[in-house]
Amino acid sequence: MAKLTIPAEEWMFSGHAACPGCGPALAMRLLLKGLGPRTIVSVPACCWTVIGTPFPTTALRVGVLDNAIEATGASISGLRAAADALGLADVTVVGFAGDGGTADIGLQALSGMLERRTDAIYAMYDNEAYMNTGVQRSGATPWGAWTTTTPVGPAARGKPEPKKDVMGIVLAHRPVYAATLSPSFPEDFDRKVELAKGLRGPRFLHIFAPCPPGWRFDSAETIALGRLATETGVFPLYEVLDGRLRITRKVSTLRPVSDYLAKQGRFQHLTPEEIARIEAQVRTDWERLLAREREDGPAPA
Repeated sequence: MAKLTIPAEEWMFSGHAACPGCGPALAMRLLLKGLGPRTIVSVPACCWTVIGTPFPTTALRVGVLDNAIEATGASISGLRAAADALGLADVTVVGFAGDGGTADIGLQALSGMLERRTDAIYAMYDNEAYMNTGVQRSGATPWGAWTTTTPVGPAARGKPEPKKDVMGIVLAHRPVYAATLSPSFPEDFDRKVELAKGLRGPRFLHIFAPCPPGWRFDSAETIALGRLATETGVFPLYEVLDGRLRITRKVSTLRPVSDYLAKQGRFQHLTPEEIARIEAQVRTDWERLLAREREDGPAPA
């Protein structure tokens, strides 16, 4: 297969307000490279509202609509209906929301958008907490992670609940396409975005988006940390098309999860026993993913 070339054109201006090493900023940049100028993006209250759309400015060279934090799914459904009414069939409508506004507050609107079969892309950038408002835990925060609302101390060990399986919830709605993406693997990222752009119906992209201040790691390590997440099995890369799952970044031997956890201050309190618990869960989830791929078989030609 020929090597993919990432589009050179930039649809995001420099000079935005993202932190150094911001995963969501990298995610938006790569997403728009794949989608191009005929795109309308709906952004709820989240990090990206502060990063790129403080009124009356914008960091994007495409149409942008700010919406309420709980309403991204409804917003892109309305935008799609408006675009169709105006005969703008070639316009791609995208919701770009954080994990808090997707896995928690916006889950109902996401479900409605999927169930209505809205012809749009919903992209969740997952930085695993409500970073915009002070690093509070979200449903997507991993088990054991420190946040300001899951502190660490004599009576607390970080978040006591597991990370919510948002992809599992989405797949229960049978979207046309769903995939996990990481800015640390830009060619895989771009291929999935271009594939999603060419399809019609509800599509969902789950984007890994490291947050240096919230995860407490060196901002120069964002790409390396993203690679570690996939190489350890913490964030595997796969896609589901026509109901068939395919792993797009195979790892023959997973690296120890401790390699990934050790890079982040939010996990520094974990004991060897707690790290072993996380490792066991990651291995179980990875084996389950491999089994699903074997069961589904190859995608139709």
